[in-house]
Amino acid sequence: MLIQLLNLRAQFPVRLRPETEQELATRLWRTHFDEEMLRPVGVNEYRLVRRILDLLQLAAYSGTPTAEISSVLEQAVEEGTLRTGMMPQTINSLLLQWRDWCLERGLLTYSIITELYGQHLLPNPNYQRHLTRRYRFVLADDVDDYPCVARHLFEFLLEQGVVGAFTYNPDGGVRLGLGADPNYLEGLGKRCQVQLLAQSPVKSLADTLALPIVESITDPSVLLIPEALQSLQTTSRRELLRQTAEVIIKAVQSKEVQPQEVAVIAPGLDAIARYTLIEILTKQGIAVESLNDQRSLTSSLVIRALLTLLALVYPGLGRLVDRDAVAEMLVVLSKVQGLKASSTPDIDPVRAGLLADFCFEPHPDHPNLLPVTAYDRWDRLGYAATTAYEQILQWLEMQRSQQEQRLLPSPISLLDRAIQRFLWNGSNLPYDQLAALRELLETAQHYWEVDTRLQHKRSQAEAGDAAPHATIAEFIQLLRRGTITANPYPVRPIGAASRAVTLATIFQYRSSRRFHRWQFWLDAGSLLWLSGGAATLFGAPLFLQDRFGQPWTTEDAANADQERLRRILHDLLGRVGERVYLCHSDLAVNGQEQLGPLLPLINSSVPLVFEPAVT
Repeated sequence: MLIQLLNLRAQFPVRLRPETEQELATRLWRTHFDEEMLRPVGVNEYRLVRRILDLLQLAAYSGTPTAEISSVLEQAVEEGTLRTGMMPQTINSLLLQWRDWCLERGLLTYSIITELYGQHLLPNPNYQRHLTRRYRFVLADDVDDYPCVARHLFEFLLEQGVVGAFTYNPDGGVRLGLGADPNYLEGLGKRCQVQLLAQSPVKSLADTLALPIVESITDPSVLLIPEALQSLQTTSRRELLRQTAEVIIKAVQSKEVQPQEVAVIAPGLDAIARYTLIEILTKQGIAVESLNDQRSLTSSLVIRALLTLLALVYPGLGRLVDRDAVAEMLVVLSKVQGLKASSTPDIDPVRAGLLADFCFEPHPDHPNLLPVTAYDRWDRLGYAATTAYEQILQWLEMQRSQQEQRLLPSPISLLDRAIQRFLWNGSNLPYDQLAALRELLETAQHYWEVDTRLQHKRSQAEAGDAAPHATIAEFIQLLRRGTITANPYPVRPIGAASRAVTLATIFQYRSSRRFHRWQFWLDAGSLLWLSGGAATLFGAPLFLQDRFGQPWTTEDAANADQERLRRILHDLLGRVGERVYLCHSDLAVNGQEQLGPLLPLINSSVPLVFEPAVT
């Protein structure tokens, strides 16, 4: 139907992942960017491209045609409340160019999918006829997290006699600033018979503490000392993390609470906090579930080792591999040899460093690993390390030979072979490594699928000018930039792993709709509580229907922060049954004093008398 409406080429669509969308848009627009333009905005090329693409997504969610984005931006730019570094008309032309470029090649992004649906399919009489014939009921939960275009769909269905049921949480709006329009979706209630649920289905602290806590924050003169609210205060953040973990350990060991009944929530969880809490708790036999822990793929040793293998097998990639990467690869790949799986590698870091120093031959096109005898004291390496190195060397030579004879179908095949030979080999990999490997293969398959589609559109001249294996180099660099993460699946663990302490940011915790007996609010004194720890898309307030196109002032931002904080407190208190610990350190991770909005609440809460549980 879309092919007929828009006169598009008939081809099966390929959906772009956000990271691929970012890279292709950057390539398409690079000639339009320069240092003179980026300097006043204070962002790099990556962030500027992301901002422009976010505008396309927000416009699609709000039901605004791409051609009208410039008119929405113009007033905000004139008022000085939006710094884009580019004229609105230029942004508009770039987005139109990007959209048409994707449609011509059969590429779809979330933004383009939403715009095609809202602007072309939903208003189409033929589509409407099929829609009403197929569906007689519509149920939508938490519509406060839905975009504006969803209301257009709901209202059409209701007008056609479809039966609907919707829920709206006034303390929700988790995705406000990320495309959701809670106020506009609340207007859906005018078409419905509204039933107010005054009482929560489960008993929570929100019933008694929500209103007093919000009052104590807005008016510090209000003294609030509830028993259910206790504070854990230290000078340094390092000490705070340790004490927080030990309070949980003591409560679990005394059977006062079960691990699955505890949640540690923070506005932002840095790698140090995650590692420290997980390390201390797991050493005491307490499992930790880190919600949506999106670390970059290249943070995994296994992934970095596989990327080094790619650079050693395919020619023209020598500048992407160095001595340290080779040493790391040797350690990782020597952990599984033959039929045995060992926790300690046959090539330890010291021997790997010696081999990389004396047996690695750098070269721009053909980097090479030399035989072990290239090291004049190779006898010092030992039998296990020498054997493991020779096996890796033989495998590499075989793959190079097959690649030269065109017997290696694709880099995906090479990655799969390496995983089967060195990493899998019948052993049970840890869950995090398995998730990272699966994501790597899925990402590689997606990347080459998109590249194959683009090659069909390239002219013979462009194809001839392309450097050999340039796609592999771009793939490795994309991963090393850290824009691709592993998303472990299944989301909910089973068995003993399900009895785990939950570790999450505010945004992740509220999105997961969970409930716990105890909550630990980590970094309670942080300023990030005003934003809930979630980044707001660039220009998001301009596309809200109740203030569409109006400039976003400093006063508006301050009011929005206070309203968001109110919703966060109500929502979190509605998801805890018995106790909240306010975990506060005077100094943040960067050494600065923490003066966040919850400080009055911390000062008026009952301080916890800390007793070390771990010797």
